[in-house]
Amino acid sequence: MKILAVDTSTTSCSVAVADDEELLAEMTIDNGQTHSRHLTVLIRQVIRLAGISLPEIDGFAVTKGPGSFTGLRIGMSTVKGLAVASGRPVVGVPTLESLAVQSGTFDLLVCPMIDARRGEVYFASYRFEQNRLLAQHEAQAALPQNILSEIQEPCVFIGNGAIVYRQNIIEKLGNQAYFAPSGQHIIRGATVALLGQRRIATGDIDEIESLVPTYLRKSDAELNRQRK
Repeated sequence: MKILAVDTSTTSCSVAVADDEELLAEMTIDNGQTHSRHLTVLIRQVIRLAGISLPEIDGFAVTKGPGSFTGLRIGMSTVKGLAVASGRPVVGVPTLESLAVQSGTFDLLVCPMIDARRGEVYFASYRFEQNRLLAQHEAQAALPQNILSEIQEPCVFIGNGAIVYRQNIIEKLGNQAYFAPSGQHIIRGATVALLGQRRIATGDIDEIESLVPTYLRKSDAELNRQRK
C-alpha cells in the first residue's frame, strides 16, 4: 500500500511516500517560508523520486494538529484536494502522536512539545506498552511551567517546544529530563506515512467533509476580535 504523507504543522514542511512500512522517498525543509510556496513542488519531487506516479498512490495521510493554524490549513486542504481528485482514502494524524513515535520505544514517559507561541506549548504525554503508544495526558495548549509541575518521573522530551524550553525543563526536572536526538524534533513525513498506513490498512479512514484541523485554542485573529 503506497501512502503519500504530508506535514505542515510547524515551521518545517515534510513530504514522504512509503510502501507499507518501507520508505520510498522523503523530503523535508525548514527555511521559515510559507508552506504554500513549496508544498506542491515537494509533492511532485517526492513522487518522482519514489519512482511512481500519483495515480499509484493508494491513500493519503496529513498531520491534523495541533500546530500552526496557517500551516495546518495549507497541508490539509492540499491533501484533501488530492484525495477527492483521486478517490483515495485519507487520514488525519495527530502531530503530537507523530513526535512521540519518533522518540523511539522507551520505557519512560514521552512528552512531545510544539512551540505554540505566546509563551505556550502544545503538549501531550504518552507511554509505550508492548510497542503500542498509549496516551497519558490528552493534547492541550498550556504554559510550560504548568505542565512541568505535573511531571514527577523521568521523561523524554521531543519537538521544537522542547528545544525552545529546554533550559526550563532542565531547571525543573534536573536529571529526570531526557531529550530526543536533535534530528527527531522535526516531524517527519515518513512517520506520518507509517501512522497513516496502519490506519488505512484497518479501514479506519476519515470522511473528507469531517476532517478538519485540531487547533486546541482560538487564533490570534479571533482573540483580537473578542477584545474589540
